[in-house]
Amino acid sequence: MPRDTEPPTGGARDATDTPGDRTPRGPTPPTARSTGPAAGPAPLPAPPPERDGPPDPSGPPALRAPAKGVPAGGAPTGGTPAEDAPAGGAPTAPGGYRAVFAVREFRAVFAAHLLSLLGVVVSELALTVLVYDLTASPLLSALTFALGMLPYLVGGTLFAGIADRYPARRVLVTCDLICAGCVAVMVLPGTPVAGLLVLRCLVAAVSPVFTGTRMAALTDILGEGDLFVLGRSLLRIISQSALLAGFGVGGLLLAVVSPRGAITITVATFLCSAALLRFGTRARPARTTAGGGGTLPAESVAGARLVLGDRRIRALMLLFWLPPVFVVAPEALAAPYADEIGVGSAALGLLMCAMPVGSIAAELYVGAALSPRTRSLVVLPLAVAGLLPLLLYGLRPGVALAAVALVLAGAGSAYVIGLDQWFVAAVPDELRGRAMTLLTAGLMTLQGVGMALAGLAAEFFPVHRVVAGAGVVGTLCLLLLVAEVRRTAPASVPVHRIRTEVRDGEDRQVPHG
Repeated sequence: MPRDTEPPTGGARDATDTPGDRTPRGPTPPTARSTGPAAGPAPLPAPPPERDGPPDPSGPPALRAPAKGVPAGGAPTGGTPAEDAPAGGAPTAPGGYRAVFAVREFRAVFAAHLLSLLGVVVSELALTVLVYDLTASPLLSALTFALGMLPYLVGGTLFAGIADRYPARRVLVTCDLICAGCVAVMVLPGTPVAGLLVLRCLVAAVSPVFTGTRMAALTDILGEGDLFVLGRSLLRIISQSALLAGFGVGGLLLAVVSPRGAITITVATFLCSAALLRFGTRARPARTTAGGGGTLPAESVAGARLVLGDRRIRALMLLFWLPPVFVVAPEALAAPYADEIGVGSAALGLLMCAMPVGSIAAELYVGAALSPRTRSLVVLPLAVAGLLPLLLYGLRPGVALAAVALVLAGAGSAYVIGLDQWFVAAVPDELRGRAMTLLTAGLMTLQGVGMALAGLAAEFFPVHRVVAGAGVVGTLCLLLLVAEVRRTAPASVPVHRIRTEVRDGEDRQVPHG
C-alpha cells in the first residue's frame, strides 16, 4: 500500500493574488468574472457561455480546469499555456499522464518527491543497521524502523494547521531542510542512540505536514480536475516504485559504504528536493491566516474536528483508510507465512514485491486507459472487491497462488484514483491543507495498527487463516462504509451513480460535504 497516500483552489494562482481574490467555489456569472480584480497586465475577457462547448468530464463547473493561460483565480499568468496552467480542460486517457508532465511546476514537484522519498527509504534502512551495530539489540533496531510510522498521528494532528496557515512553498522547503538537518546530526559520531531515535521521530512527525501540504498544493498547480487526479496517481506510483527500488539501492550502498556514509548521501537528496521546490514552483499566498491568535496545535485540532465532523468528508476519508488496515495483513505476516509453508528467502522476496507490483500496474492502467467518468464509477466496486483475493489464503496456497492473490489485492487499490476527485471536491478550500495532512497521518497510523493487529491474531491462529479472516472482516466493513458513502452523496447526484463529471449544463451544484 502507498506509504504517503501519499491529499487549495482550482487552477494555478498567480503569486500576486491575495486570499480575497480567490474565485468562489460556486459558479460565477460572466458579469462577475469580467468585473473582478485582475492580477495580470490585461483584463480577462468574459468567457463564452458554458453550454457552447462539451462538458468537462473532470468535475462540476466550479472545479473545471482553467482556460488557456488563465488560472481559476481569474488572472492571466503571462506564461505559455503548457507551463502555467493545465490548459484546455482536463485531458482524457490515454494521453493524460503526458499532459501532467507538460506542466513545468509539476515536473519540479515530481523530481523533488522522488529525491526526498529515496532519502527517507535509504535513511530508514541505514539508520536501522546503524542502531543495531551500536547496540546489538534487535528490539532497538526494530523500534527504529517502527518509529517511522508512530509519530505520523502526532504530527498530522498537532501540526496540520501549518499546511493552511503558511504559503505552501515555504512549508515544503522548510520541511525538507528540517529533514536534512536531522539526518546531518545523525551522521555525527557522537550522537547517542537515544538521540538517533529522537531525530527519527522528528523526521517522521514532519512527514505528514510535508505530504499534506504537497497534496493540497497540487490543486494550485494542476487544478481540481483530471490533471490533479492523474498527478496524485503519479506520485503514488513513484512512491510504490521507490519503496521497491529504495531498499535495493540502500542495500547496495550499505555493501560499499558504512551506515553513516549512506545516511550522509540522503542529506544531499533532501537538499536537492528543497532546491527544486524553492526554484521550480511559484510563490502563492497561504489559504488562511492565524485565526484569533490561537496556537498552532489548537488550530490544527480545531481543523481536524471540522473535517471529521462533516459526514461526507468523514465517509470519504474512511474509504481511504479502511482497506489498508486489512490489506497490510499478508505483508506484515509474509515472513511467518513463508515459514509456515516451508519456503526460503527468495520466495519471501516474491511475496513482499507482489502487492506493490499489482498496485503500480493497476494504477497505470486505470489512469491511462479509463476516462474520468469510468474511474469514478468503479470506485466503490473496486474498494469492496479489493480484499476478496485475500480469501485465497484460506486454502493455504503455495507461493505462486499467494503471489497472484497479492497482485490482485494490490490492483484493488486503484479505486483511490476516482476517490481523490470526490475528496478534493468535498473539502472546502480553507480546510484543504489540514484535511490532506490528516488524511496522510491517518493512513500511515492505521496501516501500523493493521500490522499490529495481524501480528497479534497470528499469535493465536495460523497465518493463512488470519490473512483470509482479514479479507472477510474487511469486506464486511467496507460494505457498511460504502452504504454510508452512498447516503452522503450530494443531492444532485443519483446515489447509484456517484460520479464527478458534469452531466448537464443546467446541473451546477458543486458536490460538497
